[in-house]
Amino acid sequence: MNRQITNHIAMVRPSAFYFNTETAANDFFQKNLGEKHDIVQAKALIEFDGFVDKLRSKGINVHVIQDNNAVYSTPDSIFPNNWFVSLEGDKLVLCPMFAEDRRLERIKFVGSLIETMDRKKLEIIDYTDYEKDGRFLEGTGAMVLDRANKKAYCCLSQRADEGLFKQFCKDFGFKAIAFHGFQSYREQRVAIYHTNVMMAIGEKYAVVCLDAIDDADERKMVVDELTESGKEILDVSEEEIDNFAGNEIELIGDDDQHYTVMTHSTFNVLTDDQKAEIEKTSEILVGDVHTIEAYGGGSVRCMISEIF
Repeated sequence: MNRQITNHIAMVRPSAFYFNTETAANDFFQKNLGEKHDIVQAKALIEFDGFVDKLRSKGINVHVIQDNNAVYSTPDSIFPNNWFVSLEGDKLVLCPMFAEDRRLERIKFVGSLIETMDRKKLEIIDYTDYEKDGRFLEGTGAMVLDRANKKAYCCLSQRADEGLFKQFCKDFGFKAIAFHGFQSYREQRVAIYHTNVMMAIGEKYAVVCLDAIDDADERKMVVDELTESGKEILDVSEEEIDNFAGNEIELIGDDDQHYTVMTHSTFNVLTDDQKAEIEKTSEILVGDVHTIEAYGGGSVRCMISEIF
């Protein structure tokens, strides 16, 4: 049986993190607070290093890849889960990216990533040619995988092409569950750019903002699939996903202890009942990445790429 969660993750330590205008075109979680680039980078490094230390203190194996902007500028390198997916069976899927400057991350880091895996066994599946056709599928940002039950959930957007999503599911044996998710932004309903800001799946539970799925039939489909898989559903509000309540990840630490990793922003908005539901099977581990969240529009889950 496939594992849902892992003890091994990859993270990229940034060298020039700042607000990326290219990704802000459809990531409405990003906020430019107007600070100088070097100040933003310094704050991001403090948050990143403190977060890594906290993960490692719990026995989670963190493989840190250091960014270097000497050749290519990659302001969003801190979010590596978008350009690759690691699957059991020694499979590495390289994913097509919406923003051109983010495609450079693959060039810079794929060698270091492969170094952390068994190169003799590794099978690399490359989807990146789809970028030429303007079709994108941004890894475990675009897809939330229920690995144990072989289901994949996808909130369709510019960064998550429906046909390409279904191709991924066919290639790797997942059931494709596609839907449309929306958030309120400047008095309009706009598409949510990544599934993993409104949804997270752990071993026993699923966090999802059902109010973001405007279509009643699609909402019922998602609930039915999660229920059929035996997941306890934590329905979070749009206000809660504005604070990255969907951007959580469950990992394994020492002695097979399960940890649900979230940010202070999320921990502060979840209700006591919601926290108690998670804590039935998983200890909550809180990191402080508020600068990264503001400028990058992503939180702790976006910073973590699982290695299976």
